[in-house]
Amino acid sequence: MARKAKLDEILAAAVDRAREALLEVAAPESVGTHVEVVCDGERLVTHRFEALVSGYGGWHWYATLSRIPRAKAQDITVCEVGLLPGPDALLAPEWVPWAARVRPEELAQEQEVAAAEAEAVALALVAAAEGEEGGEHFGDDAEAGTSEA
Repeated sequence: MARKAKLDEILAAAVDRAREALLEVAAPESVGTHVEVVCDGERLVTHRFEALVSGYGGWHWYATLSRIPRAKAQDITVCEVGLLPGPDALLAPEWVPWAARVRPEELAQEQEVAAAEAEAVALALVAAAEGEEGGEHFGDDAEAGTSEA
């Protein structure tokens, strides 16, 4: 079993370096106070800062820093910066396929509409067929003709 990496003190103290890295991609007013530092591995930490961005309540800016063994604070490497949701962030709900989302009452309503449409088509066909028969009947009367002369 692998042992858990301990927090690198030099990287944990590099809050200013993490903030500088974020300011290269974000406006200064959008980077808030330091929230936490998390040990991601041996000589690898992530600093999180409040994100003061409209529409991103509960989100955090992050900067992941690393260093090689025996490196000093000036030799810290910025691995990645970005924006991540915090525990209180508003997120979109998980995507659910339509077949799993449809409620029984919606399905019943769709079936009723389809049945009504099918019935309307059937009635139209019957009416059209009766109209054709009626037309032939009137045509027969015209051919037989009654002369009133």
